[in-house]
Amino acid sequence: MLDTRPHLEEISFPDVRRGELQTLQVNLGYLCNLQCRHCHVNAGPKRTEVMAEETIADLIQFLRNSEVTTLDLTGGAPEMNPHFRTLVGSAREMGIRVIDRCNLVVLKELPWLASFLAEQDVDVVASLPCYLEENVDTQRGKGSYDDSIAGLKQLNALGYGRDSDRVLNLVFNPQGASLPPDQNSLEIDYKKYLGEQFGISFDNLLTIANMPINRFGSQLLSKGEFNEYVDLLKRAHSDANLETVMCRTLVSVDWQGYLYDCDFNQMLKLPINGKQIHISQLAEMKLDGCPIAVMGHCYGCTAGAGSSCGGALS
Repeated sequence: MLDTRPHLEEISFPDVRRGELQTLQVNLGYLCNLQCRHCHVNAGPKRTEVMAEETIADLIQFLRNSEVTTLDLTGGAPEMNPHFRTLVGSAREMGIRVIDRCNLVVLKELPWLASFLAEQDVDVVASLPCYLEENVDTQRGKGSYDDSIAGLKQLNALGYGRDSDRVLNLVFNPQGASLPPDQNSLEIDYKKYLGEQFGISFDNLLTIANMPINRFGSQLLSKGEFNEYVDLLKRAHSDANLETVMCRTLVSVDWQGYLYDCDFNQMLKLPINGKQIHISQLAEMKLDGCPIAVMGHCYGCTAGAGSSCGGALS
């Protein structure tokens, strides 16, 4: 796989500084049941990196003594970590909101998962890169669309996305080197198609730009499209989005427990404050006002309407 970091290091980006920490985003490992073309993590079934029980314990200890209000779980497929239920259950007992970034197909492979998420009132952010079968199977593998639809029906049956406290949001990623379309307009299309074809409902659609790093970035380099895509992001940059980028209120934790400003910096091995700091040390740190590590990929979060793990910024 081609390395995009040397190319991104040459691109300057405006300074960004931290605000108050609100969200702990934890990557529970790169193991995944899928191997999606747009994956910035390069996750897949052959990855062996999975967060250990000792690191899970460190996370729980930090949450117990912090003011963090949201625990955002990602991967890979975070649910494939054997300690997933321990971490979720502990956080929910503390009254912390938990988000599970679910690829939907994993619900078929883990029969306990849907009911557990419902019992714990976990917010589900489910990746469905398009509402059409051909596009989804192209990005994620043959049969993944049907399994995703089955997963959505399973969640709907448990109250998710049906005017209950069980939140179900979907995530859209572009098929290639383009910006996401207008989030509100695309949400209408998603709801119309999924509702009419399958009787599926959900709360919100979140549009997220593809980052020019890891698997997707390597594809861009191999096709000679890397510079063109980064130029597209730069031309569409909006300074207004700098005020609400997710890294200002979030810390990303990798599978070994080390800290980064965001999940994308984690993949590029850009540690928080330029140092290798472990979750067990986070409680002692003062983050408010600290600079955030930035490079050329950051334009992916500020281009157009903006892009974050919570969807468009404006």
